[in-house]
Amino acid sequence: MRVIDTINAPGAIGPYSQAFEVLGLIITSGQIPVDPADGSVPEGIAAQAEQSCKNVRAILDAAGSSIDHVVKTTCFLADMGDFAAFNEVYAKYFTSKPARSCVAVKALPVRNQGAAAPVNGAAALAFSCGQNHVPGFQEIRDRGFTSILCTR
Repeated sequence: MRVIDTINAPGAIGPYSQAFEVLGLIITSGQIPVDPADGSVPEGIAAQAEQSCKNVRAILDAAGSSIDHVVKTTCFLADMGDFAAFNEVYAKYFTSKPARSCVAVKALPVRNQGAAAPVNGAAALAFSCGQNHVPGFQEIRDRGFTSILCTR
């Protein structure tokens, strides 16, 4: 079991880790659309989805995996009206089309201005699965969250 931690994604805001690797499987915590360089949250669902995806990718990269190895994602959106815009960004990152669930939620915890759609995931270290998925993040409390399963 190994803790995955990188300065290239926002740090945990509670008693948890950015990710863990166990038996070749990398499981990431939810990633909100916070720019780790300055703590800012971009405007709009597309920009937030983009940042969240970048954050998940950074964690998977730090773990030695990649977004191409993601096998499962779970997305939580605060507003299903953002579904199409979210999908456009998601499709650019998850080109292998991993299995996915996407649901609407009422609220999510947030440490910053708010997010529309945070993301978490699981990836493996080798050559089989996939990497991460990240939804938008305008107001995390209002929008969403995602999980991803992948292998290296």
